[in-house]
Amino acid sequence: MTSRWIWLFSQMARRIWFRASLFSVLAIATALVAILIRPYIPSDLPTKIGADAVDNILGIIASSMLTVTTFSLSTMVSAYSAATSNVTPRATKLVMEDSTTQNVLATFVGSFLFSLVGIIALSTGAYGESGRVVLFVVTIAVIVLIVVTLLRWIDHLSRLGRVTETTERVENVTVTAMRSRRERPYLGCQALMNVASDVPATARPIFMARIGYVQHLDTGALSGIAKSDNGRVFVGAIPGQLIDPTEPVAWFDGLQGKDQEERIRSCFSIGDTRSFDQDPRFGSSVLAEIASRALSPAVNDPGTAIDVITRAMRVLAVWLEPVDPEVENEILYPNVYVPPLDFADLFDDLFTPIARDGAGIVEVGVRLQKTFETLAKFDDGRYRENAMRHSIEALRRSELALVFEGDKERIKKSADAVGSN
Repeated sequence: MTSRWIWLFSQMARRIWFRASLFSVLAIATALVAILIRPYIPSDLPTKIGADAVDNILGIIASSMLTVTTFSLSTMVSAYSAATSNVTPRATKLVMEDSTTQNVLATFVGSFLFSLVGIIALSTGAYGESGRVVLFVVTIAVIVLIVVTLLRWIDHLSRLGRVTETTERVENVTVTAMRSRRERPYLGCQALMNVASDVPATARPIFMARIGYVQHLDTGALSGIAKSDNGRVFVGAIPGQLIDPTEPVAWFDGLQGKDQEERIRSCFSIGDTRSFDQDPRFGSSVLAEIASRALSPAVNDPGTAIDVITRAMRVLAVWLEPVDPEVENEILYPNVYVPPLDFADLFDDLFTPIARDGAGIVEVGVRLQKTFETLAKFDDGRYRENAMRHSIEALRRSELALVFEGDKERIKKSADAVGSN
């Protein structure tokens, strides 16, 4: 599984400043490389290709890129605001991590710095006549890159921050997390099915001093700690779980020394908010939040809620995807025990808020029942069990919220079809 340091680096790499800084350093290095290459350029080449024009070109790029960058930043802020108000604040992080937006901004900032450094170097005479050739050629390449980036940016702006686009991002990241958990149900460790009976009485609990959510669990590092003393580690808090100083996050058996306790604590990355990477339940909750906001009287958009219900079915269907039995059953870390993901919790995260907030809307109620009917047909008993439970709960909510008897009858008819399968 992903180590803590790799996970931390991936979190940093998703920040908007990371790519902008990387492109900026690359742009500066590109502008200065012409000084190193100039001895290898024929002396008469600058006059043949008109390299003297590079001064004016760099001036145009510097002034225009500063304006475009400012415009792009204001557009991004507007998109983040739209995602927050129209979708859910929890989805804003995914919009901020959009790779196309980050590449566009990084390209614009890098081009500005490239032209700025080029102008400064030209004014000092550092390039010479031969160095201007290299700078001219690179400047033409930068212009081509800017044009392609602008065309992509124009197309991307039509979707950035929109409800459907943001909802699709949430679905994709949830499916990715779900698929990862499907392949490794216990994060590569052994199963811990019941804490009360499976954790030995001799095991010592480990507590965390802060209150927050488990964002990442480094099971590989836990395994290394357990192997060092030939002991065992029993995990109590999986990614997505809220922890506090009163409940243990893990138990260890056979390990010696307080330094081992501290090393085990360091394997749990704790934050103020949840993370999508190892927590498919978080993505499921965010999808349900999008539907709940759409069903609020202020928005009144049942179509978005129906769209989310379909996406929720696709998220749950990931658990039916074929997986190589050797991968699924492979135990990478035999000295570490991890609890499974509760299937009932996934159903609760996805459907309870929608059934509650859409109880008075007949089309939402019917779509829910049809979805439960489909899920009940899946070749896994957990689907039928939870689909039946939520079908009954949604029907009772609708009967309390609806007034027209015809609407109640439509939903009841759909609910009866769930139980008849």
